[in-house]
Amino acid sequence: MNKIFLIMLIIGIPLSVIGALFHFPTIFMFIIYCLTIIALASFMGRATESLTLVVGPRVGGLLNATFGNAVELIISIFSLKAGLIGVVLASLTGSVIGNLLLVGGLSFFIGGLKFKVQKFNVFDARHNSGLLMFAVIVAFVIPEIFSSNLTEAKTMALSVGVAIILILLYIAALLFKLVTHRGVYHTKEAEDNIETEEPEWSKGKAILILALATLVVAYISEKLVHTFETVGEQFGWTELFIGVIIVAIVGNAAEHASAVLMAFKNKMDVAVEIAVGSTLQVAMFVAPILVLISLFFSETMPLVFTIPEIVAMVTAVLLNIVLSNDGESNWFEGATLVSAYLIMALGFYLL
Repeated sequence: MNKIFLIMLIIGIPLSVIGALFHFPTIFMFIIYCLTIIALASFMGRATESLTLVVGPRVGGLLNATFGNAVELIISIFSLKAGLIGVVLASLTGSVIGNLLLVGGLSFFIGGLKFKVQKFNVFDARHNSGLLMFAVIVAFVIPEIFSSNLTEAKTMALSVGVAIILILLYIAALLFKLVTHRGVYHTKEAEDNIETEEPEWSKGKAILILALATLVVAYISEKLVHTFETVGEQFGWTELFIGVIIVAIVGNAAEHASAVLMAFKNKMDVAVEIAVGSTLQVAMFVAPILVLISLFFSETMPLVFTIPEIVAMVTAVLLNIVLSNDGESNWFEGATLVSAYLIMALGFYLL
């Protein structure tokens, strides 16, 4: 599989540059850009996995989520610049339901096929449940409800206020988990598993690959954004579907692959940290940052989602909490989460 991704990079990066310069057909370039970003994401995933073996599952999962979300953040910034507010909000929705249902579900399912019952830190799961409830059900729903009785300017002011509170609480959550209450989230079994495995790349090489891959992703993402309008018209896709499904899957390809791989290796603490941690990072950091960044563009982005987006995210959060709060997983729970994602994807496609 790694050889396939390497070949995709060797072909995809030059084609992306040449195709952009000589204006190759838009649909063709859309496919090339997506495949190249996915290949780059795989290398980012391998690099963060190597770092995980050095720094431990908690920080490793956070790094994986961060660099995985860096791809989506870059795509979203260029989308904001192009005035595609609907695509950005939809991609945030897609990240939430994709990470909780698709990534989490595939991790539970693939890992569950190999191991009858897999366990992860129950304290971590309950801590994340509270944050998910706050970030999605409180911070996303409140602006939607209040916006109907507010002017556009006041809605934006509310969004900025919520964005700042989310960022501050996210920083506090990291401080809580990684510093002041680190012992509560320490899983001896997970640490022992990691100590017995050698990283694929050295720390320096992994960091270098992450940096280079992020730079290339930034270039290709900017080109990818300019294909959305043509692709949408050609296939009859709405901005909502492009954002919720296409951008979210491409933008989060790194953690998709990494979480499933970790689950297959029975490293569920890392897999769950990637899936849920990435969701929290999107809701509490990426989304608020995009709201603040939009202030510097001609068209601002209030933190107001459509009703289908809100319902999908709230449902994903509640289902994930119900199935993961016991600190155990199996293949059937994974199948349930993936099924929920497929139903939502079908709904957004037909909407």
